[in-house]
Amino acid sequence: MKRILVTGANGQLGTTLKQQSLGSEDRWVFCGRNEMDITDSHSITSFMEKQSFDFCINCAAYTHVEGAETEIDAAHALNVEGVKNLVAACNEKQVTLLHISTDYVFDGTKKTPYVETDPTAPLNQYGKSKLQGEHHIQQKAKSFYIIRTSWLYSKTLGANFYSAILNKAKNGEPLMVVNDQVGTPTNVAHLAGFLFQMIKKEPEYGLYHFSDEQIMSWYDLAVAIVKEHQLEVPVTPSTTSGGGAVRPIYSPLFSNKPF
Repeated sequence: MKRILVTGANGQLGTTLKQQSLGSEDRWVFCGRNEMDITDSHSITSFMEKQSFDFCINCAAYTHVEGAETEIDAAHALNVEGVKNLVAACNEKQVTLLHISTDYVFDGTKKTPYVETDPTAPLNQYGKSKLQGEHHIQQKAKSFYIIRTSWLYSKTLGANFYSAILNKAKNGEPLMVVNDQVGTPTNVAHLAGFLFQMIKKEPEYGLYHFSDEQIMSWYDLAVAIVKEHQLEVPVTPSTTSGGGAVRPIYSPLFSNKPF
């Protein structure tokens, strides 16, 4: 039996992992910020001293791309300092860290999908903070997996692109969606399944990409959602407006490290 700790358990991925872990022969422990604050090293130490773990899946992160442009310290606290705290605790307790990262560590200038060996060059503060967290893990963690994913959405949980488009379409609202940002939208249930497989198979430590690998724009995804639910509302393509966080225009993720 493996023992797995999940931080940031109240978000999309944490909630999905909780759902998929029901009936598992492994022991899963889920904690939100109230139970364990990764920006507080004493909070981590106190929590991890109560029981032992084999793996820690870090779903805790500052993910508001626009907000990170002005709340730089808040993004750094979670995405960099929080990661440093987790690495130190995992090293001390001999726990393997699984850390979720993002396609926004790339600048979008490549013409083909990004793989694990491609150079990084984030365009916004969110991407920069996530990359700093990656670098610290690679330099200091004794046993780790970094999993970059992209355009995460859920068909059943909370506020995300899928639910926003679906709700508007059901209300008959015309949709205008950007078609000049291209990526690989990823169903959170599929990412959760991938993490289960990583824990089961324990491949070589290091950096991995995971996405659903269907390359499309946000506009394409919106059209697909409307079509999936057989709704008849107009979906109009638009271009990204200026101002705010700069996003990569092309950031599909593929992997050259299958296992």
